[in-house]
Amino acid sequence: MEIDSRIIFSVVLIIGYFLGSIPSGYLIGKFLKKIDIRDFGSGNIGFTNALRVLGPFPGLLVLAIDIAKGAVSVYLGILLAPLIGFEAQITGGICGLLSILGHNWPIFLKFRGGKGVAATAGVFLILTPLPFIFSALVMAGVIVFTRYVSLGSMMAAGSLPFFIWLWIGGKAQFLLALSIAGVSLILLRHRSNIERLLRGKERKIGEKVET
Repeated sequence: MEIDSRIIFSVVLIIGYFLGSIPSGYLIGKFLKKIDIRDFGSGNIGFTNALRVLGPFPGLLVLAIDIAKGAVSVYLGILLAPLIGFEAQITGGICGLLSILGHNWPIFLKFRGGKGVAATAGVFLILTPLPFIFSALVMAGVIVFTRYVSLGSMMAAGSLPFFIWLWIGGKAQFLLALSIAGVSLILLRHRSNIERLLRGKERKIGEKVET
């Protein structure tokens, strides 16, 4: 019996969300340090707070897993696109967007999640690799000169739609719209960082947090 494409699409979206919801920072903090990372530093479960609270190796492990969540979600959407009847790029992008939402608002942690930078990176690493590399270089440059990861993240996110526009020349509006949605979510999740940056209270990379 043939399965309705709408059911397959719904399952893909649900899987994308649940993949994104895997709270790597929380799990690694519990497994390696026997602590709840949300009780320290900024209280965030993402890479930057994991780096401060847990150390370099656990922090990089969190980063790798969170990037992988976005990338795997996109691959899943692309793989199942023929069964749904959508273009692979569109199905992969929507599934990737759901993984970002899952990362930001994970059901496993009562919707208290990360800020979506690494998961977004994983999504666009697959969908638009060249624009992603350019935006990553923007992030690296900002962090080197300011030592603010949050500012680098926001500047990279803000530059991504511009680089995508240069790369595709307006031929794939879906990718441009998806990148703008990703930027909006990142800025939304960085509201407290923006406030601290304006007050000069934002922590810089390399600062440790006592556990």
